[in-house]
Amino acid sequence: MPTFEVLPRFARDFAKLTPEQARRFRRVVLEEFVPGLTDGRFLPGLRIKGVQAAPGVFELTWAPDGRATWQYGEEKIAGSPHVIWRRIGTHGIFVPPPGP
Repeated sequence: MPTFEVLPRFARDFAKLTPEQARRFRRVVLEEFVPGLTDGRFLPGLRIKGVQAAPGVFELTWAPDGRATWQYGEEKIAGSPHVIWRRIGTHGIFVPPPGP
């Protein structure tokens, strides 16, 4: 069984989701994402792809405008993938924050 870790930014983003969005994300992760991690084949509807601006970071589509970014981390249990959740929300999570 895969293990998971949540970065602080993901936790803040997740808290902003509606209850329905949060339920949908959890369902997609448990029913579609975890089986793909286990057998190495993700369903095409998840649209797992690398984030161009961040090598080693992947994007997961969990709703029509629902995205989450993640990366593989060091295994916590030998032979089981470890996922680090980075961001979650709409496609807007890919817009860089305003800066000077």
